[in-house]
Amino acid sequence: MGEILMQAFSFVAIIILGYVLRSRGFFKEEDFYVISRIVLKITLPAAIVSNFSGMSLEPSMLLISLLGLGGGVILIGTAWLISAGKSKEERAFSILNMSGYNIGNFTMPFVQSFLGPAGIVATSLFDSGNSFICLGGAYSIASMAKGEGGRFKIRTIFKTLLKSVPFDAYLLMTVLSLLHLSLPAPVVSFTKIIANGNAFMAMLMIGVGFKLSGNREQIGKIVKILSARYTISIVLALAFYFLLPFPLEYRQALVILCFSPIASAAPAFTGDLKGDVGLASAVNSISIVVSIVLIVAVLLLIL
Repeated sequence: MGEILMQAFSFVAIIILGYVLRSRGFFKEEDFYVISRIVLKITLPAAIVSNFSGMSLEPSMLLISLLGLGGGVILIGTAWLISAGKSKEERAFSILNMSGYNIGNFTMPFVQSFLGPAGIVATSLFDSGNSFICLGGAYSIASMAKGEGGRFKIRTIFKTLLKSVPFDAYLLMTVLSLLHLSLPAPVVSFTKIIANGNAFMAMLMIGVGFKLSGNREQIGKIVKILSARYTISIVLALAFYFLLPFPLEYRQALVILCFSPIASAAPAFTGDLKGDVGLASAVNSISIVVSIVLIVAVLLLIL
């Protein structure tokens, strides 16, 4: 438990480092967009390839992927409801910064340390479904909510998803895993080197973008988004643990996954839509702290 807490708090320390470096002038505000491009187009795709490499999947196991997708859809729907009557910009912000799970950078180490191979398989499958939401799906719907994507069309969402490099990486690796194929060893070795920097770059990006004014309206938005998100998380966790007909290790992994922080790509996508990057980074950072507390508490209860 000590090692897991140390790793979790290391993430928080990197966020603080990014914030301090920007405050001291080492990073400029516009550097956030450079770092976010590196994360979305280089380090995150490499981490996806590295994590999925060598994994073999059976078609029946894709049911867990549907749970990851379904959880994201429920969160998007909730975000749409709680932003009723608000501006298009605020609705788009809520959709982007309430949906999706930060699994690869954050939750996977918890599962690896406590639940073994079965937990890792369940986590990877859940994350493949989650990728539809956090790597392009939520962005597509937020774009349409803001009025930049026209009417709601499934084809528009898929076109946006296919332009997402992380999603393309997930799609490729899922197909290879179902076919029991693997990438050449030199390719995997290359991606692993890049993937080693993904967690650092993602947390640094959040720190560089972090901006919290402290006014009541901003704090109110954060409390509203996180309260709704973690209420849904509790309901899903209870349903997954008590209602699903999976082995115990699978259900334990799914419970932990429900309390994952908001997707680390959310501030980057918020920037792409010209939204409030500072507020997005603040929501993301606070969700990491909340998730640390909740995941540790859940581990103490279910193990």
